[in-house]
Amino acid sequence: MVTFLSGGTGTPKLLDGVDAAFSPDDVTVVVNTGDDIELGGLLVCPDIDTLLFQGGDVLDRETWWGIDGDSHRTNAELLEIADAADLPTGPQYLPDDRQTAGRAIADWRRFSGVGEFMTIGDRDRAVHITRTSLLDQGRSLSEAIASLASAFEVPFDLLPMSDDSIASLVHTEDRTMHFQEYWVGWNAEPAVEDVEFRGSDDADPAPGVLEALADPVVIGPSNPVTSIGPMLSIPGFADALGQTPVVVVSPFLGDEAFSGPAGQLMDAAGAEPSTAGLAETYPFADAFVVDEADDTEFDQPTIRTDIRIDSSDDAERVVRTVANAIERVE
Repeated sequence: MVTFLSGGTGTPKLLDGVDAAFSPDDVTVVVNTGDDIELGGLLVCPDIDTLLFQGGDVLDRETWWGIDGDSHRTNAELLEIADAADLPTGPQYLPDDRQTAGRAIADWRRFSGVGEFMTIGDRDRAVHITRTSLLDQGRSLSEAIASLASAFEVPFDLLPMSDDSIASLVHTEDRTMHFQEYWVGWNAEPAVEDVEFRGSDDADPAPGVLEALADPVVIGPSNPVTSIGPMLSIPGFADALGQTPVVVVSPFLGDEAFSGPAGQLMDAAGAEPSTAGLAETYPFADAFVVDEADDTEFDQPTIRTDIRIDSSDDAERVVRTVANAIERVE
């Protein structure tokens, strides 16, 4: 049995090769939900949906989000209506008094659907409608995700990190914004001063998560701050990782992140934005998998391979290295 912690695109790319060393029946993936938002009344869970679509073999692997070949007629019409009505089309938060009203799972991350600022495909939207409707019927997020995972025939167990609302908020020099506004609305351009995981102090791990963390854990090459950080902010989560073998796959080549704003966010969080900074970010780690061209040394076992993942063959190579690392620290 093995558990992967996933967010963004790094760990999903790694999971493309999971069969090289692990049976999917023995794999659990715990997924970041700090990036989730409510958009136009629908709960959008980007990191979970990437894994739903990947597991169901419908993921658009050019973008690593959305469904391959999806149409975008509703999204296009929303933009056309906004333009015709002279309405704004950028990220638009609902009023402050609406941020914590109604559906608790969407607290602190509610956006208007006017001029929809995220590109949502039509088949993708059907997933959001189904999930939100299941929540409104009284199901938990875990239960809704289990139903969707069954529908997409995902071969591994898929768990949200929490059934509670945790919002990843980015504090910039001008104002505070949700991670999705920072990343999608502003292309990670604002200078970041701090990152907050609002709601995490009062959140609990979702059912099954702590049990999954009793197995060896792999932290994939996801953004350490906004993909993995929200999980570590949940009481009891990091403590559980301190009691089990943990292998970390670096999202850096030296001081260069493979993708996304990992470097800028780690710097804002007070950690060195490099492979070396992972030792401070993940003090419970028992082994690190780093690139063969990366000369970073750790006190823990350091296993080297080409960690760039551009294909399933690449993913299989890194997964086999991860399995070797687990054997060394179990």
